[in-house]
Amino acid sequence: MSVLAACGGSSAAIDLRARRVPNPMTAGIALLGLTLAAVHATGVGISGAVGGFALGFLLMLPGHLVGATGAGDVKLFAALGTMLGPSRTGVAFVYTAIAGGALALLVALQRRRVRQTLARTAALVRTAGTAAAEIERPAEDNRFAYAPAIALGAVAAAMGL
Repeated sequence: MSVLAACGGSSAAIDLRARRVPNPMTAGIALLGLTLAAVHATGVGISGAVGGFALGFLLMLPGHLVGATGAGDVKLFAALGTMLGPSRTGVAFVYTAIAGGALALLVALQRRRVRQTLARTAALVRTAGTAAAEIERPAEDNRFAYAPAIALGAVAAAMGL
């Protein structure tokens, strides 16, 4: 679990600073997870690592397609799935969604935009992402780092919560 926490924490720190999760980082995390599985260093076998990656990717992809998350978030969650395996990846997704919602609310409160954030979130869901371009305009300052939510969700799932 400490390796997963270190990978998630470092990804979160980079996302907070740069507002992106670099491809070399997500590829390295995925490779590390597969390597740990291959050498039996964790309770997740190689098939579980591949399954966790696939499930993590599939769970996060719809959010990216509607404009709710970035591609780096999808790849990070999938990469961390290699260390969790499929069953814990599903649990991590639930915790990530809860942490992400709480984080979005905190950011909206800090920016004094709760009403606008809730209305635009409803529009994003109602329109199945077709309103994403309008909502995601850089001048709107609607984006925030999601890797911290992913890291928290993955660690909570790894702890068996």
